Amino acid sequence: MAVAFEPLGRLYYVDPGEAAYAYGDQVLVPTGDGVEVATCVWGPVQTEWAGPLEACLGPAGQTDLRRETFNRRRRAEIVAVARRLVARHELSMRIVGVDFVDQSDQFDQQAVIYFESPGRVDFRTLLTDLARALQARIDLRQIGPRDAAAIIGGLGPCGRECCCVLVGPRRQPIPARLARDQALPSNPTQLQGSCGRLMCCLAYENELYTDFRTRAPAIGTHVVTDEGAGVVVAHSVPLESVVVQVDAERVVCPLGRVCPPRP
Repeated sequence: MAVAFEPLGRLYYVDPGEAAYAYGDQVLVPTGDGVEVATCVWGPVQTEWAGPLEACLGPAGQTDLRRETFNRRRRAEIVAVARRLVARHELSMRIVGVDFVDQSDQFDQQAVIYFESPGRVDFRTLLTDLARALQARIDLRQIGPRDAAAIIGGLGPCGRECCCVLVGPRRQPIPARLARDQALPSNPTQLQGSCGRLMCCLAYENELYTDFRTRAPAIGTHVVTDEGAGVVVAHSVPLESVVVQVDAERVVCPLGRVCPPRP
């Protein structure tokens, strides 16, 4: 089944075991920082999976929910304190997000603070002030624009949640040729995501475009359609169709209803 730790956040997949869960149920999920509360987004389904999955540890009890509520308030407090101290020290940093670990075998409490900056930052004095103000171990981590966009969230030009939020940011550079292969506008501002880099969906969707080109007639090919014979003038990959010029009219034809002319 799929769970999320934040509303509309990235999905994580776990093994539900023999228990029955439904959408909206609060469950316990093991993470690298201990057991955390997550919300069931997709109920259990039977499917094949490439590797082993973490096992769900059962429904969250009242004690777990009270701890989760306290930790959310604590994270909000950490963000407010960190932003105030960054402004006081006049550092070129933007606080993006916070992870708060309230139980560990190695230490009592830890606040992991993620920030963006155009360059290297000397935050030694800030680190001391944060530890004193929050009474916790502090870990400051500088992240790039793609990771920052994944934490902050937002909507893409398509109107859907950003790919980096739901799937995760791309770790490899995205080449500009993908935009050309997908016949997208050459204007860079129309291809940038909220992070200011090329949109991750260019890479995620490229496989669909490659597969479509192997099955569709190339542009300029003469074909026969239900509306008559014509010439392919464009591809419409999302619609799984081609645009055909038939006499003075352009028609959109599903790929399965387009065939080459008989010899």
